[in-house]
Amino acid sequence: MVNGLIVLFVAFLASIVSVATIIRLTTKYNIFDSVDDRKIHTGNVPRLGGIGIFIGFLVGLVLLFLSFDFHKLGNNLWALILGSAIIFVMGVWDDFKPWRARYKLLAQCVAAIVVLAGNFTFSRITLGSLDFAWDMGIWRFPLTFVWIIGVTNAFNLIDGLDGQAGSLATLSAVTYGVFFLYYDSKVAALVCVILAIAVLGFLVFNLPLPNARIFMGDGGSQFLGFVLSVLPLMNTKDGFATIALPYAAAILIIPIYDTIAAIWRRKRDGRRIDSPDRFHLHHKLILMGFTKRQVLLIVATFQFIICLFVSCAVWIRGVFAVILLIAVYLMGLLFFSIIHFRKNEILSRTESN
Repeated sequence: MVNGLIVLFVAFLASIVSVATIIRLTTKYNIFDSVDDRKIHTGNVPRLGGIGIFIGFLVGLVLLFLSFDFHKLGNNLWALILGSAIIFVMGVWDDFKPWRARYKLLAQCVAAIVVLAGNFTFSRITLGSLDFAWDMGIWRFPLTFVWIIGVTNAFNLIDGLDGQAGSLATLSAVTYGVFFLYYDSKVAALVCVILAIAVLGFLVFNLPLPNARIFMGDGGSQFLGFVLSVLPLMNTKDGFATIALPYAAAILIIPIYDTIAAIWRRKRDGRRIDSPDRFHLHHKLILMGFTKRQVLLIVATFQFIICLFVSCAVWIRGVFAVILLIAVYLMGLLFFSIIHFRKNEILSRTESN
């Protein structure tokens, strides 16, 4: 217990010191975020905060490795470190000199293959303690591959508002930890909390109080998406992924639904799916008249409710767990639908005037 608290404290300290140092260096050398059609900020703001998150997480993992036995997880955790490092380096490089979409996808594919080789895969789909389980067999590899690529990019897209991606990542990582505690995997739970702590060190400077002093950049958002896609795949003692796909997807329902909406919107308008626009979730809420801080509060509160429902589902189990899980998917659909139609009403009224 004491060792675990020390690991968390050092990880937080490493993150907060790293981010503070990056702010000073980027300001000194005029390395600031650019403004495009997807972004809503103004002024000169550094965008390399993801470096602090990565350093905090890496320091925490190294200390955890020195204090506990990683072999209990049933995975090669070095595959997670290597895969996330590939994503992180690609993302930071992209922050300095934007990559073409095909090259970023290639780097993501390589990182995904690395963690698949480290035994990070979904192996079956289950629903609570109901008598239902689909053993995926060979299909676990392509399905897990698509999951990792999808979540990595979903988090990259949701990062467009001060504190939003960091808040979603923190709450999601803590919820993962609840699952691992339920399955008595304390080391895996610590891995999840280390990620949350590393992000909190970044949020000290990223929350809109009144405005963010630094952004995480692609290096941070893609790194977080990648790690959050892999953490549910850490094994239980019987060799199965701890967090089944329906539960993992429910926890990340906000970035997943936002990405699905973006792909549908761009296909409908005949544009490339990677083309920027101002109709992500946070853009729509701002269009409805909410301030940036109010939008963050709305999104973070909804994420907290989702995490609470999913956490209750894992502890209750049985048919009530399935009901809670379905409720999360329906709440998310209702939430996005209301905002979508409200956005259309505002745009129609504006055009008619």
